[in-house]
Amino acid sequence: MKVCVIGAGCSGITTAKRLKEHGIDYDQFELSDDVGGNWYFKNPNGRSSVYESLHIDTSTTRLEFEEYPAPSSYPDFPHHTLIHQYFRDYVDHFGLRDGITFDTGVERAVRTEDGWEVTLTTGETRSYTDLVVANGHHWSPRLPEWASDPFDGEVIHSHAYINPFDPIEIRGKTVIVVGMGNSAMDIASELSSPWMASRLYVSARRGVWVLPKYRNGQAADKVMAPPDVPKDVALAASRQLIRDMVGSMSTYGLPEPDHEPLSAHPSVSADFLTKAGSGDIHMLADVERLDGRTVHLTDGTSVDADVIICATGYNMEFPFFDTSDTELHPDSDHRYPLFKRMIKPGLDHLYFMGLAQSSPTIVNLAEQQSKLLAPLLAGDYVLPSVAEQLEIMTADEAAHLEQYYASPRHTIQIDFGRYCADLDKEIEAGRSRARQGS
Repeated sequence: MKVCVIGAGCSGITTAKRLKEHGIDYDQFELSDDVGGNWYFKNPNGRSSVYESLHIDTSTTRLEFEEYPAPSSYPDFPHHTLIHQYFRDYVDHFGLRDGITFDTGVERAVRTEDGWEVTLTTGETRSYTDLVVANGHHWSPRLPEWASDPFDGEVIHSHAYINPFDPIEIRGKTVIVVGMGNSAMDIASELSSPWMASRLYVSARRGVWVLPKYRNGQAADKVMAPPDVPKDVALAASRQLIRDMVGSMSTYGLPEPDHEPLSAHPSVSADFLTKAGSGDIHMLADVERLDGRTVHLTDGTSVDADVIICATGYNMEFPFFDTSDTELHPDSDHRYPLFKRMIKPGLDHLYFMGLAQSSPTIVNLAEQQSKLLAPLLAGDYVLPSVAEQLEIMTADEAAHLEQYYASPRHTIQIDFGRYCADLDKEIEAGRSRARQGS
């Protein structure tokens, strides 16, 4: 057995740690010159989307690896430089660096009778029994169709945004930030100061609930309901708490959401509501088309702008898989169902790590998933039948997605605490199957 691990971001490195502990032979390839993936600022592989001012929206105690706690000196919401250093320290602490081949990506991965044939960016081809995909899903920017319309200003995706002066000088410009997710709110808040953008608009398809980072003096995600509380009870209580904390969005000059709190992936900001309520952020309807300097909106109005920053999400892509092998790619609705968000039922020797939109975080998701993967590869865990996998997968998807409105943003959403509790049960069931020889 020999395993190929694609990527050395947070999911790849914690997977490698578990494989090493189980004595499983593996090669790990990283396109960049260091670990960290998305958290490597100005990553030379061009795939990092970390802007200079970014602080993570998940508290330290929620994102840290359970087998390597973050330093006690870390604040509740660390700057991206601390997160990157934490990943580098993790790799060095567990002696993983020598097992990573840097500056080398996987160009092509093709299924064979015995596993996988992998072609590297160096041109070399190697054979593996198993393939672990940990290439992340926040690196291929998704732009709206209108972004290609003729426009005399500048249009970029938030993936390219670094700071108010790079790649575009923002001072004195009229700016539209498109979207109301976490990146949109961070960037809009940063650019909305009167000494920066001359006017800052946020264009949104729908209103959202903006959640604070703190509740009663604690990081908000520290007081989330534990997974043993029935979901409907926890959800009802959380929704009421949010309403009580933030009130009506229209109070801040924002559009009212057309959905309940927590029916979308949480938009968390310490500054956005205050900036909006202070008149520094001005709301617009969704963009319909561009023409010259004019931005036409779906409500029939229009504004002139110099810069448009599209915080419009990412495509889930696996560029190393053959495009004709449709089983290996998401469907047209951005759906990619997996057993325990790891395995495509019936497709052996292929595993996806960290491929979820997790609340509150995906940083340590693969650490939990590796508890299933390593015993599976070592023969100490046995999967249920393909039919059972499909049945479980369908039930899991329904349970995790039922609270969210339909959107490409929510197709891989999970509740981290409940997911981990279910995963632990499945791991024990699989170990029991292995002991019984079935």
